[in-house]
Amino acid sequence: MTVIKINAITVPDDAGDELAHRFAARAGAVDGADGFEGFELLQPTDERTQWLVITRWRDEDAFQAWLASPSFAHGHRSESERGGGDAPKPVSTHSEVWSYQVAGGSTGNPAADATPGPA
Repeated sequence: MTVIKINAITVPDDAGDELAHRFAARAGAVDGADGFEGFELLQPTDERTQWLVITRWRDEDAFQAWLASPSFAHGHRSESERGGGDAPKPVSTHSEVWSYQVAGGSTGNPAADATPGPA
């Protein structure tokens, strides 16, 4: 059963671009992890300061195996740290991980998206 992990990261207004840049720099780093199903970084569009990192996993065991893996540690170090330098200043002020499983929903209608509208 798919599990969803949401990392709610509190980011000051002036640090959002840097957070997005850091995630872009490691895009795809988790793609090869066994049981990994997908990732999204969500930027708030209202007054909230929490960015959401949403990952989907085949099951809890797959997520825990990734957390314990060397690739997790490597992927969460900055480029500077990987080169032997100092860690950059954090851009967040708080973070917490939430765990969910899918309890219902809809897959949408892909055919409706492909139907051309009026010209």
